[in-house]
Amino acid sequence: MKQLYIKQKIFSIGEKFTVKDEREQDVYYVEGSFMRIPKTFSIMNAGGREVAQITKKVFSFLPKFFVEADGREVLTIKKELSFFKARYSIDSADIEVHGNWWDMDFQVLQRGAVVGEVSKKWFTWGDSYSVQVWNEELEAIIIAIVVAIDCVKSDEASSSNQ
Repeated sequence: MKQLYIKQKIFSIGEKFTVKDEREQDVYYVEGSFMRIPKTFSIMNAGGREVAQITKKVFSFLPKFFVEADGREVLTIKKELSFFKARYSIDSADIEVHGNWWDMDFQVLQRGAVVGEVSKKWFTWGDSYSVQVWNEELEAIIIAIVVAIDCVKSDEASSSNQ
C-alpha cells in the first residue's frame, strides 16, 4: 500500500495541486488550465511527464468530465438531470467509486476489488485529501478521479453562487 496526500495550492493563478508521498516528497503535480476552453487538468509525474488528463466537455447540456490516462479514456463523470439535489454518475468499464464521493470519502474499485481509498482532510487551507493506493498501476487514475471530483464540486459550488 502507498499513502499519498493531495493538497490544493491556495495562492496560485489557476487550480494547482501537489501530490506528496508519506515522506513528503513531491510525486505528482496537477495544473488546471486558466481561462482556457475547454477546461483541462494535467497530471504530471515528478519527472514532468503527463500521466493523466481531465477535460470538461464544452458543449453539453449538463456538465461532463472525461478522465484519460496514458492516452486512453478511463472514465466519465457527468451530472444527471435532477430537480432537487445535484446528482452525478461515474461511468467506466471496470472502475467504480463506492461511498460518499460528494464528501470525498470513498473507495475506488476495479472489477470489484478495492484498489484505493480517499478521505478529505478537514480544517486545512484549501482542499486536502489522503489517498491510499493498493494497486500502484492505478495510482495516476486514482489521483485523476480525486481531482476530477474536486473540479465537479468546485463547478457546482460556483454555479450555485451565481
